[in-house]
Amino acid sequence: MSIKGIAHIAGIFEHPTRKATDISVAQLHAEVAAGALADAGINKDDVDGYFCAGDAPGLGPLSMIEYMGFRNLRHMDSTDVGGSSYVLHIGHAAEAIAMGKCNIALITLAGRPRADAMATGTVPRAPTEPAPDLPFEYMYGPTIVNMYAMAAHRHMHEFGTTSEQLAWIKVAASHHAQYNPNAMLQNVVTVEDVINSPMVADPLHRNDCCVISDGGGAFVVVSKEIAKDLKRDTVSVLGHGEAPKHLNAGKIDLTFTGARWSGPKAFEEAGVTAADIDYASIYDSFTITVLETIEDLGFCPVGEGGKFVSDGNLISGVGKLPFNTDGGGLCNNHPINRGGLTKVLEAVRQLRDEAHPKVQVKDCQLALAHGTGGSIGTRMGSSTVILGRADA
Repeated sequence: MSIKGIAHIAGIFEHPTRKATDISVAQLHAEVAAGALADAGINKDDVDGYFCAGDAPGLGPLSMIEYMGFRNLRHMDSTDVGGSSYVLHIGHAAEAIAMGKCNIALITLAGRPRADAMATGTVPRAPTEPAPDLPFEYMYGPTIVNMYAMAAHRHMHEFGTTSEQLAWIKVAASHHAQYNPNAMLQNVVTVEDVINSPMVADPLHRNDCCVISDGGGAFVVVSKEIAKDLKRDTVSVLGHGEAPKHLNAGKIDLTFTGARWSGPKAFEEAGVTAADIDYASIYDSFTITVLETIEDLGFCPVGEGGKFVSDGNLISGVGKLPFNTDGGGLCNNHPINRGGLTKVLEAVRQLRDEAHPKVQVKDCQLALAHGTGGSIGTRMGSSTVILGRADA
């Protein structure tokens, strides 16, 4: 069964806060839910499907369902694959709608790692049951950032990628963030600014790393029949792919991600290719994440990502592939380390002509959103979705 055109994204909302000192995680979920439903023009009591990930407090989705007062649900999903969770939820919601399990699915994300002063990505996880990998790896002090640094070093070794080329990804994000009043980092930076920023884990500098933010977002996915009756533009879900990648008993290649498998699945279902995409939202926990993902999705040949991202090629109105026009995780926000949801939000804005005029892609017909969960240096999940204008 194909999900192509069966489901539409009808409403979106991104919380404006980047530091939620006086707002609980549950309240953040409720506020983004209300915002997305209002954007879609849908009543809360009509929601019959709810999706969240591990950021939702309580027992899976159950506590949030009660907190937000949903009474007519007949489908729920709390799949958690880290940063790719909320792109994956788009596919799962479309599948549920196609199977008749629900007609209106609400998907919410929220968190406050910044307010809680979490040392995200820089401290090894303590061994806890039942994860089978931690007892074998914890003694070596793995963190998120040094795992990504290993991948960056390997890509440099194999293909001659440079720090200056990686820096262009941050430069592009900063050019877009200057037009986003909610972005944490709104100043435009240069390649020199990036490579002269403090080293965090060689070869990744501070400006190669995403921000840590509170906040969240939500979107509403509906059947195409319901979409026709709504008084606002909707976005059609055309294709979706998901895939894991792990250490493979030690036989791991650090130069590619799970997007190598999730991307082709999404393109095939949508019936398009990378060359057809007008705008791309790429998960940007680190600059190396973007570079490898762009190669894996087929926007350029393997090993040529460094050349592809250089000289402003990712800047809207300048380059061939406008990306993360809200500033992305590198400059805007990265709520609770699950930035996949924000990638979908900006893709929808582009397709609805609601991005900032300075970064809006002209006649944007097809957009891609991609999420990365876990670590490209160890085990990870990838999820890719292709979206299009409902009237296209």
